[in-house]
Amino acid sequence: MRTQKTLFILSLTLIFPIMAKSQVKIQQTAGRDALGEFAPEFAHLNDDILFGEVWSRNDLLSLRDRSIVTVVSLMSQGLTDSSFKYHLESAKKNGVTRTEMAEILTHAAFYAGWPKAWAAFRMAKEVWDGNAESVAAGSVEAYAQTIFFPVGQPNDAYARYFTGQSYLTSIVKDGVPVVNVTFEPGCRNNWHIHKASKGGGQTLICVGGRGYYQEWGKAPVELLPGDAVHIPAGVKHWHGAAPDSWFSHLAIEVPGEDSSNEWLEPVDEKEYAKLK
Repeated sequence: MRTQKTLFILSLTLIFPIMAKSQVKIQQTAGRDALGEFAPEFAHLNDDILFGEVWSRNDLLSLRDRSIVTVVSLMSQGLTDSSFKYHLESAKKNGVTRTEMAEILTHAAFYAGWPKAWAAFRMAKEVWDGNAESVAAGSVEAYAQTIFFPVGQPNDAYARYFTGQSYLTSIVKDGVPVVNVTFEPGCRNNWHIHKASKGGGQTLICVGGRGYYQEWGKAPVELLPGDAVHIPAGVKHWHGAAPDSWFSHLAIEVPGEDSSNEWLEPVDEKEYAKLK
């Protein structure tokens, strides 16, 4: 499906200079918390090198890719302990879906071993089916801790154009405005069109959770952190969260002449319910 998307990955530094600061820096204290006094050098290597440097090189491999590599590596060793559960939870937070993880573990089973896959599946099912620790089913405060940009305040000014609760905060006010829009699970905006006599349109950069973008007459496109899509002026479309996940994207308005926004009808409930 992803090869058919009208979706492209954009370098944040090419889109907007301030995006160069958006590379995620992993903060880890588990090593110092558990072994700080007993093995300070090991704690340093774990917290500052493994997570602080290697995991933080997400300009080379995304956090999602690193989570997949790590889960498969631990599974192949038969390690299904608390560290494996931590990395499964991280994979889920980094955008790996339930269906994708099932396929990843199924594929790895042929190389790592069937018993190891069974053990991995038991824990993965617990992580993806559980409710207590699920970011998708959690509070906005819990979700806010998983993304780089702030969630902001309830988007009351535009609430009539949204199904469900959304949040809005300004990231850049001068020059080309950039805002972070966050959607609670199931929230999406109405169909709408960005209008301009010249130029105009909008670029979306996904920074958290899982969502969808759809143009009129085309299939919905799944959006994950790191994905981006350009919406030309005059294109009827909608975007928002997946039914089971929070979702955030930066919205960058493309400069244009006589720019305006036309809000249209809500997304059809039956069509939206078909999304996973």
